[in-house]
Amino acid sequence: MLSADPMPPTETARPAPARTPLRYRIVKGDAPARPALTGALYSFTAATTGLLVLAAIGAVIHEPVLIPPLAASAALVHSAPTLPLAQPRSVLAGHLIGAAVGYTALAVAGSSPWVAAVAAGVTLALLMVARAPHSPACATTVVIVLQTPAPERFVPLLTGAATLLVLAEYAASRLRPRAPSYPAYWW
Repeated sequence: MLSADPMPPTETARPAPARTPLRYRIVKGDAPARPALTGALYSFTAATTGLLVLAAIGAVIHEPVLIPPLAASAALVHSAPTLPLAQPRSVLAGHLIGAAVGYTALAVAGSSPWVAAVAAGVTLALLMVARAPHSPACATTVVIVLQTPAPERFVPLLTGAATLLVLAEYAASRLRPRAPSYPAYWW
């Protein structure tokens, strides 16, 4: 009767890969490669145009339409259009969830930095549950809790502005020949 060898054959020792000295790894880093100049100019132009349109709309109607969370949304949508954070579902649902949490927190606990911090955390959790991750939506919650805008004016402006950013990237991605198609999914 043959018995199985209880000890598997040992592998031959391989030399460890050479490590790049720390000073070179810190300088080089693991960040993605720089975009081509045309890609960077495209993102700059598209994002800036969208934000200028929001500023112009705000000037015409005498309401602040350009708020910091929307500037962050424009940066995501125009510079990283394939990420889940930049998809229409995340942008639109994210800001609406952020607004709902902000107004709920404001009604329940009032306006304070403490309430804003907790509300932003709640927003993040709800965004994850809704499968609509969009970090600028947490900032929308904070803006609402700290600045207490009237919901009947703020929510339609927020929704319209977020929709405008999504549609602007949709159009812009069609104009640039080698740009990734936006959106990767609508909803």
